[in-house]
Amino acid sequence: PHLQSLRYTGSKPVRFLGRREGDEEGKNWETIVPGNSYRQIEACIQIANRNGALNEIEFSELLLRLRQIADAIGAEPDIPEMAEVIEKARQLYQFVSDHDAKLGISIRSNGAPWQRVTLNTALEKQGFESRPDGQFVMRDKENGGVLFTLSTNELPASETATRLTLLMDVPCVAPEKDGFSQMIQCGKALCIRLDGALIDDGNQLLTDRFLEEIAGQVNDFYREMQECSIPAGSVRALKLFN
Repeated sequence: PHLQSLRYTGSKPVRFLGRREGDEEGKNWETIVPGNSYRQIEACIQIANRNGALNEIEFSELLLRLRQIADAIGAEPDIPEMAEVIEKARQLYQFVSDHDAKLGISIRSNGAPWQRVTLNTALEKQGFESRPDGQFVMRDKENGGVLFTLSTNELPASETATRLTLLMDVPCVAPEKDGFSQMIQCGKALCIRLDGALIDDGNQLLTDRFLEEIAGQVNDFYREMQECSIPAGSVRALKLFN
C-alpha cells in the first residue's frame, strides 16, 4: 500500500522493483507482487519524456516521498547525487527533443466538400478506427499499435470537410512496420476513393520523387535512433515519446 501511493512525480512515472529473499547475487529484479517477501526494493523514475526533463523540484519531491515510504516500512534509502541525475535527465531530454518528429501529408478535395457521413464510411472501409476526439487511427494488424492517424480540417460537429491530414509519429513506429510507405499508399487510395489530391503543408502537390526523398530521410532518422540504442517503436522509445 505504501508503494502504491507513489505513482508519479510531476509528469514522470514512478515504478518499483524488488529483489526476493534468497537472491544473493541481486540479479533478479521483478515487479513487486503482493504476498512475496523482498530484501531490497528499487524505486525507478523516468527522468525524461516529451513534457520535459526531471528537474530539481521534482527530484526533491521524489526523495521526500521515498523517505516517508522508507520510514513506514522500516527501510533505509540509498539516494544518488541530484546533480548527476539532473544532468542525465537533461541529456536524455535533449535526445527526445532532437528526435521528436511527426510526419504529415494532406489530401485536398478536387471538387465539392466531402459530406461527413460519406467520408466516415470511406475511412472505415479503408481500415481506419474512429476515436471519440474526432480523429481516425490506422493500427498495425499484427500488434494493434498505431501506425498513423487521420484528422479533418473541421470541427468534429461539422457536416463537411475539404481537407484530410495523415500524421505519423515517427519515433513511435518501428522501421519494420514501414509506416511511412503504408501512410502514402493509404493516402493515394483515399485520393482515388474520394477524388482528392495528395499535398504538403504548403498546398503543393506531392510527387513520387519528393515522397522518395522523404522516405530516405525517414530511414536516416531510424538509423540514428538505432545508433543511440533507442530504436524507433521499441518499449524505450514508446516510454520516452509518450
